[in-house]
Amino acid sequence: MSAPTAPPVPQTPTTPTASAPHLVSWLTRLHRPALSLWTILVLVLGAALLWLRGPVTTGAARGWEQYNACALSGPCRYDQYAILLHKDVYQYATLALLAVPFLVAAWAGGSLIGREMESGTAHLAWTQGISPLRWLAAKLALPAAVVTVGTGVLVLLHPAMWSVGDGRIDTAKPWYGFEIFSAGGPLPVALALAGLAAGALVGLVKRRSLAALGGGLGITGLLWFGVQQALPHLWPKVTRVSSLQEGPKGSGIGVETGLLTSSGDRVGDQGCISGFDPECRAVLDRVDAVGYYTEYHPRSHYWPLQLMASGLLLLVAALLVLAAFRVLHRRTTAPAPARAETAV
Repeated sequence: MSAPTAPPVPQTPTTPTASAPHLVSWLTRLHRPALSLWTILVLVLGAALLWLRGPVTTGAARGWEQYNACALSGPCRYDQYAILLHKDVYQYATLALLAVPFLVAAWAGGSLIGREMESGTAHLAWTQGISPLRWLAAKLALPAAVVTVGTGVLVLLHPAMWSVGDGRIDTAKPWYGFEIFSAGGPLPVALALAGLAAGALVGLVKRRSLAALGGGLGITGLLWFGVQQALPHLWPKVTRVSSLQEGPKGSGIGVETGLLTSSGDRVGDQGCISGFDPECRAVLDRVDAVGYYTEYHPRSHYWPLQLMASGLLLLVAALLVLAAFRVLHRRTTAPAPARAETAV
């Protein structure tokens, strides 16, 4: 007689989980219009910066050479159109680059997360084998990679464009100018990632696309203002002392300027920088001023300040992402049912 066979073990039904390639394909199809617009934006801005770096700057530099020759030799013709073209293209391209983090924050709050929560598409995805936390991770990872690459290309082109015109364009802003410093280095990339995280968090909290859009913009604006206020204090500053005849000295990101007294004390800025003016002379004599002091960041502090500010923004972005995951976990985890007490 043959030995009896064991009955088959019943298989526990499992919910299929989406693979990484499936998630990427799904997100690409879902946000194809936004991806197309982002690609167009990066290509147009990149082309404008390359145009500035080449013929636009060359033409404007030639126009300024003609203009300066006119100032020495008398009235003559110069290429005013080339100068104005450089000014306009430069301003619009720089403002567009500085607006990128805010566009990312608005899209993250209004479309990436907020609209999904408002329409119920997110809940539908969670019933198709994609866990809420995996859904959020995919929602943030792919856009973060796209935003980092696109914004990174633009912030590489902007300093290269500015350096070509440095010393050749009379109206060119210095390296420590607000838009020059802010549009170069990793700072815009870090702010864009923080805006992405801020928009996602507000979208999960508000669950309304319009409210999330406004909230993402608001938080990104606060982060931008905060990092600009903290920037001069993120790295040890340099102090330069000068005489009253020389006036305040020190070229860079200014922190503080004031007067030095004969006893070595510091007096805040009195609004006078010239000892030759009788009124200013009286002010300087009243405080017993013997010189000026200037606290500032020279050009050698460019990268330390950029890296410190970017690191601060990335830390805030990481905290915002962590908060987003905690909010989603709490809202998608059902509380354990209370046990009913049995009568004795």
